[in-house]
Order: sequence, then structure tokens, then C-alpha cells
Amino acid sequence: MTRRLASGLLARLRDCRSGVAMTEFALSAPFLFGVGLGGIETANLAITQMQVSQTAIHIADNASRIGDISTLENRRIYESDINDVLLGSNIQAGRAIDLYHRGRVIVSSLEVVPDSGDQQYIHWQRCMGLKHHDSSYGAEGDGLDGSLDGMGLPGEEVYALEGEAVIFVEISYDYKPLIGQVFSYADTLNATAAFNVRDNRDLTQIYQRDTAAPDEIATCDQYNAF
Repeated sequence: MTRRLASGLLARLRDCRSGVAMTEFALSAPFLFGVGLGGIETANLAITQMQVSQTAIHIADNASRIGDISTLENRRIYESDINDVLLGSNIQAGRAIDLYHRGRVIVSSLEVVPDSGDQQYIHWQRCMGLKHHDSSYGAEGDGLDGSLDGMGLPGEEVYALEGEAVIFVEISYDYKPLIGQVFSYADTLNATAAFNVRDNRDLTQIYQRDTAAPDEIATCDQYNAF
């Protein structure tokens, strides 16, 4: 009787398939979860890179338009104009990615050395952000000795024409993974953008609206955030 009962139980166990799916799921779950989390992290990285790139374009575009409008003289730009552009970028996009606390924005005015024909130099540069990062393409004043071939990647440099200026913006941003570093292959995101100045601009200097109460200058030796 006992032998017959044991034989019946073994036969039922042999024919049972109720645990097959559970076993397969247990074996495949780590792989599926890994692929899913990796896909989420990749999507988040792509979205963040797009936001950083669009912010660079936004800053360069607006900085190329700023200045007083006058039919009698070239358009002047003021320190307050540049500060407003940086503040505006923080309101529009920076808060979503905490740009100025985890990144650095560098705005450069690429121009031609007066009376040189086509010799490129960085006339002025303004920065904002807590990240310690220097420009990859030059600092304020670079090019006066003829060493600057424009700004941008080698072979893809942008150039200013005589009497005009190009606003070149760089952003370096410390990426914080959404899930974990193990699913991310990037820790620093970079973006650049360049726009020609739209109107005839006074290129001699950046002015103060009120010299008795000057606006703060966002020089690149400071590390500030909004």
C-alpha cells in the first residue's frame, strides 16, 4: 500500500507542470529587470542631454539679440543684459536639471582683433555655475597673439567676420543618474552653441547702465548660482 501510494505521488509529480513558468521567470527576471532599468536610464540621459543642448542654444540665441535699440549708434550691451539672459535660462530650463548648481555656463564673444583683418580673439567672457570647469576653447583675451583659430572642435571652428561678433556658449554639466551609476555610461554632459550677433553692435565694451550702482559682473573667476 505504501509502495503504491509513493508510486502514485511520484507519477503525479512527474506529470505536474505548474512550476515551469515560475522557474523560467525566476531565471529570466534579473536579465529583464536589468534591460528595463538600463533602458530607463538611457532615456533619461538622452532627455537630459537634449535639455542641456537646448539651453545652450537658448542662451546663445538670446545673447546675440540683447542691447539697446538705436537708429543713431550701434547697439550697446550691458552687464544687466547678460545677467538677464543667464537668469532667463535658469527659469526656462535650468531648474528642471539644476543647471547652475551642477553645471557651468560660459558665454564668449568671439571677434576679430581691430585692424587685423581676420585675426580671431575672445573679447569678453562671462560665466555662471558652481561647477569648476574652464572653457575648452579659450579664455577672455585669448587670440590677441594670433594663436586662436576660432572656437569649436578642431576642424569645426566657428569664426567671426570683421566688425561683427559670434556669441559662443559652452555648457558642462555633471549628470546624476536616475537609477544608479551602474546603468549609466556618462558622468559629464557637454554642449555648445554659436549665433552671429543679429544687429550692428557696439563691440568696444560691455557697459553699465548706472556707473554709480553698477550691476554684478559674472566673471569667470567666480562660481555662483541662482
